[in-house]
Amino acid sequence: MNIAQVVQFVASGAWLLVIGIVVLMVMRSSRGQAIKGFTTSLVGLVVLALALSLAGAGVIFIEPDQLAVVITAANSEGIRPEPLTAGIHFIIPVIDRAEYYSILRQTYTMSAVGTEGQVSGDDSIQVRTKDGQQVYIDASVIYSVNPAQATNLFRTWRKNYEDGLVRPQSRGVIRDVSSQYGVEEIVSSKRADMEKQITDQLTKIFADNNLILQDFVLRNIRFSDEYAKAVETKQIAEQQAQQAKFVVESKKQEAEQARQTAQGQADAAVIAAKGAAEARVVQAEAEAKALELVANVLKQNPSLLQYQYITKLAGDIQIMLLPSNSPFILPQFSPNTLPTAPITTVP
Repeated sequence: MNIAQVVQFVASGAWLLVIGIVVLMVMRSSRGQAIKGFTTSLVGLVVLALALSLAGAGVIFIEPDQLAVVITAANSEGIRPEPLTAGIHFIIPVIDRAEYYSILRQTYTMSAVGTEGQVSGDDSIQVRTKDGQQVYIDASVIYSVNPAQATNLFRTWRKNYEDGLVRPQSRGVIRDVSSQYGVEEIVSSKRADMEKQITDQLTKIFADNNLILQDFVLRNIRFSDEYAKAVETKQIAEQQAQQAKFVVESKKQEAEQARQTAQGQADAAVIAAKGAAEARVVQAEAEAKALELVANVLKQNPSLLQYQYITKLAGDIQIMLLPSNSPFILPQFSPNTLPTAPITTVP
């Protein structure tokens, strides 16, 4: 409770006492009792109640989130040039009165959802875009009273600035700016540009009318049912096209992978064949070199071949040379294993 309210409360109490004394005097007078002593008290209380009432009417307390425009009969303009700010102030009762304004930020919402905005029901803004499509826009305008221009605001709009200025100007600017864009631009590439253009225009309009635009919020954009179905069909077709493209690319990748695998296998086979051929050449060269070495050794040691032959014979074979200059060595079998046919030797 502020001081102005306290004074008014005391003044109300004083008037109640005045009424109580008057009632008491009437009752005593009807009974023939003296009321002379009460008359003095009644006059004093009336004077006190009047003084308190005038003081209560002249003392005003302005909250920190308020300001007051003083309407007065004391000058020709009918209004004080400067508004009153937060604190205790004195005005002349009967001659002056105060009109209070909130300096807090206020939000005006226009939405299709009836419980979100100031107007019940669908209050979204219907817009015809540049390409002839119907869209529905939900928006919020956040603004405040310009404290330095509160007196001018009262002169032009009184307390009707929300319905008389904020709502119609906001809806008009949103329609005008949105109609300059196509529907695809509004919902995608140019949405930020459109929002900035609306904000700039509303900022100027509000400033010219003693308000401050704090922010503009483009809440939602909806399409007509026909266009929404067309967009959905287009999106489905695009998704199908993307899926088909993905399948084609996948098949291409599989074909390329198979080609690379086949190429790798062919390259591996060529490399293996080349390696085998080179190995064979190396082996042939080694065998030729070995044969050359053997030939040289046999040339220098003719009997070496017979020695190698003898060392390879089994241990149970008896050896017989026929004749002494023959290069052949024939086996002599044991009596139990003699062949039935006679052995014929040629001298």
